[in-house]
Amino acid sequence: MKKYALIGIALSLAVLLGIALFLRSGPPPRDSKLPPGTDFVLQSADGPVDSKALRGKVLLIYFGYTHCPDVCPASLAAGGQAMNALSPAEQARVKMFMVSVDPERDTLQHLKEYTSFFHPQLAGITGTPAQIADLAKAFGAGYIKQAPKADGSYAVDHTVSTYVVDGEGRLVAVLDLGTPTDKLVSTVRKYL
Repeated sequence: MKKYALIGIALSLAVLLGIALFLRSGPPPRDSKLPPGTDFVLQSADGPVDSKALRGKVLLIYFGYTHCPDVCPASLAAGGQAMNALSPAEQARVKMFMVSVDPERDTLQHLKEYTSFFHPQLAGITGTPAQIADLAKAFGAGYIKQAPKADGSYAVDHTVSTYVVDGEGRLVAVLDLGTPTDKLVSTVRKYL
């Protein structure tokens, strides 16, 4: 009788160990301090972009606008450098987006021309002011349109982070402006 009890205990322990190893080999845990993030459907010059249709890819999301004089070009250039550091196979599993926080001026065609300068995998997307506000809130991004100058031009102050979404659609990292390229690359690879 003791022999069968020991076999039963050993089998139970083996099953528990197998489950633990299976769970451990899953995706890296999500940082619970991060905003929830959310799925979205926005427009690009090439048609609608539905984040749910991109499951399996790592998404790099940046909130900005094409008339931004400094931080947007710096952030998008950093994203382009990170993409160039990835192998072609890795690049195929990553998609970068700049969500325009200035839909009044950022037409779809202008977004396409602007973002393609930084990397072919970068797409400019936008939507209604309400869609953009809801998406930014879900990601913890902020922006505010400044009062127009006498000539009608204006600036939009905005968060300068890059948001990393894993292949399951979960926001898993927020990288600040100035994050070294190797850190951006290692973060992307962690979720490929």
